[in-house]
Amino acid sequence: MYTQSITRSHRTAFVLLIDGSGSMAEEIDVHGRRMTKAEAVASITNGLLFELIERARRNDGVRDYYDIAVWSYSGNDEVYSLLPDGVEMISVAKLAALQVPMRREVIECRMPDGSTALREIPAPAWVAPEAAGQTPMYQALDQAAELLDAWCRRPEHAESFPPTVFNITDGEATDCDDEELRSVAERLRGLRTCDGNVLLVNIHIAPGDSQRAVFFPSEEEAGYPNRYARLLYDCSSPMPEVFNEAIRDAKGPGALPPFRGMSYNASAEQLIAMLNIGSISVKIE
Repeated sequence: MYTQSITRSHRTAFVLLIDGSGSMAEEIDVHGRRMTKAEAVASITNGLLFELIERARRNDGVRDYYDIAVWSYSGNDEVYSLLPDGVEMISVAKLAALQVPMRREVIECRMPDGSTALREIPAPAWVAPEAAGQTPMYQALDQAAELLDAWCRRPEHAESFPPTVFNITDGEATDCDDEELRSVAERLRGLRTCDGNVLLVNIHIAPGDSQRAVFFPSEEEAGYPNRYARLLYDCSSPMPEVFNEAIRDAKGPGALPPFRGMSYNASAEQLIAMLNIGSISVKIE
């Protein structure tokens, strides 16, 4: 289980579901800079897409190791693609070939004396920030289940490493109750290839308060700060052993598996870590 390497004949899929509700207009701190949650998530998502393209790049070009979808759920119970031309899912090679706007991105660089400094560089912007309306999370997970059910049923994906879904939010679903959310999450996680079940990673980003943060929790970290954190835990996938080393590197050597693919009150840095761990820990050939 969860042992298949990613190749052109055994590609995998990544689906990012991004909360675009009105509360995403609230500001958080990112590397010492204030920006809205929507701006932070868009920047981090664009960085992940760039990383996936570079990981798939070889001497003969960008190889089709991944299929990628990036959806927003917001507005009046709307779920829609954030990729150019509204494409539902795209291969990494086609994503790399798209002509997209460039943005000025501020990154943290390490100086020769060990100090850090901020540097502004140009970077592609496939995804733009959005913040309006409600939080139709049930609908987003339901549509992701439909997409990945079809993906997993395709004969060429039968033996592939299973898809990973990242659900990034700052609040609670407005289109369902707790049991309905558990049910749709269970249906999504029940989809599978021969190599394992679809992985659902729920990432609740910090609202800017001082509540306790939870990050890839283990069973020993069951004292969650509130009901909603426990709900996200129930809706998230246990992380396969292939991810344990990367998770322990992020949490510290004292962290003990099994880990759950969720966070509560995650900082921008923890959001980046969760996306990186979930997307680049699998072996590529």
